[in-house]
Amino acid sequence: MPTHASVISAEIIDMSTPTPAVAVDQSLLYPSPYKEFWQAFSKNKGAVAGLLFMILIVFCALFAPWVAPHDPSEQYRDFLLTPPVWLEGGQWQFILGTDELGRDLLSRLIQGSRLSLLIGLASVVMSLIPGILLGLLAGFFPRVLGPSVMRLMDIMLALPSLLLAVAIVAILGPGLINTVIAIAIVSLPSYVRLTRAAVMGELNRDYVTAARLAGATLPRLMFITVLPNCMAPLIVQATLSFSSAILDAAALGFLGLGVQPPTPEWGTMLASARDYIERAWWVVSLPGLTILLSVLAINLMGDGLRDALDPKLKNAA
Repeated sequence: MPTHASVISAEIIDMSTPTPAVAVDQSLLYPSPYKEFWQAFSKNKGAVAGLLFMILIVFCALFAPWVAPHDPSEQYRDFLLTPPVWLEGGQWQFILGTDELGRDLLSRLIQGSRLSLLIGLASVVMSLIPGILLGLLAGFFPRVLGPSVMRLMDIMLALPSLLLAVAIVAILGPGLINTVIAIAIVSLPSYVRLTRAAVMGELNRDYVTAARLAGATLPRLMFITVLPNCMAPLIVQATLSFSSAILDAAALGFLGLGVQPPTPEWGTMLASARDYIERAWWVVSLPGLTILLSVLAINLMGDGLRDALDPKLKNAA
């Protein structure tokens, strides 16, 4: 029978035995920035739906020669204005029907996605880079360069963007390259104003003061210290400008100032088919629906990016 002293000694021995440490997954305590971003982005179901739709569009654009069932320029004279397959008289050979020249509508929509994405991407890049540079200069030199740069941007914003784009294309001439240039010019003020506002808000922060005291040069302050902390709103703006570029390109094409036929571009397809809307609604409705869904998907993605990248919205959620 154990004595009282032996029981106490056993308890002391048990207490002195080190308790094994419980392993804690550090990724749960400190998630990676990409995982944290995806968690915030995926909470917005509309943004996820827009992302999936844009993945489909990008896939069709990248692999258009293999995805498209027909040559977008080939004319099937025996199948003029053939309706889509779900309507009476439709052919499985032409799932979405044909246009007034017998060209497969699905193939032209797929090929047109390449041009629309190209115009959107090129115009965003051509306006984002100079917009950031002008915004940085206006923010770092508010008395010397700020007033002149911002007055120029205000003058550009005083005109409707589409009207200004039409005027620029009318001067330069219609075509793909001139369309990209015009859309890039009308998108420039938004990047300049946004960059300047973000820079002005960052210049008084402690880390900028510390960098100046450490002897950082002006280019290092602009591009290494301040600019990375201003990128979140610029990324959101670039996404929204991408959808605006697609819409403006379609509008210019519809007016006959953008990409010229027979190149398959969504706005040009609308313009060439508007005379047949009463007896062949699909030649107008399907390109218009494609433009609508693409712009809507990109805008939904922009909302999701804003929710994921804006700390104020993130904390409020």
